[in-house]
This record gives sequence, C-alpha cells and structure tokens, in this order.
Amino acid sequence: MNDDLSLPAPGLAEVRITAASPDVAQKIAQALRRWFASTEQRSYPAGRSGSGTRLQITVDTTRTPGSASALRPWLAPRDKAGSV
Repeated sequence: MNDDLSLPAPGLAEVRITAASPDVAQKIAQALRRWFASTEQRSYPAGRSGSGTRLQITVDTTRTPGSASALRPWLAPRDKAGSV
C-alpha cells in the first residue's frame, strides 16, 4: 500500500504484525501462509527502542497455498487420546 487511504485490490488484504521478537512475528506469518497465498513478508524495526519487529505481508484470500484437506488436521479438535 502506498498510503493509508489506498486499499489493496479486491481479494487481497494487507496484514501488519507487530511483536516484541522476530520469532513470534514469524510464527504468525507462517500461520497465515498455511491458509492464504501470500507475498514475501517485509520486516521493519518496531517499538520506541526499535527492538521489536513489524512484519507486513499481503495475503490473497481468493487462493489457498495448498489443499484444504492438508490444513484440516491443524483445525480439527483432538480427542483425549490426542487423535484427530
């Protein structure tokens, strides 16, 4: 996005992730990639001291990165024995 007034194309969403550590921000970006096709993330320092991380990623809500069946086990509740 070029400025705060512009919107992404239909079907796209700009996501900004802010976290205290790069590892946490990366985990969230990876979770988004499980569900949506996306661009490469862009990383910037965040916070007053610049010690945090801000990631920006564009996700395409019209496409998935893989089959829905591959994602289903991640979503399905597990029974007490731990099986899906």
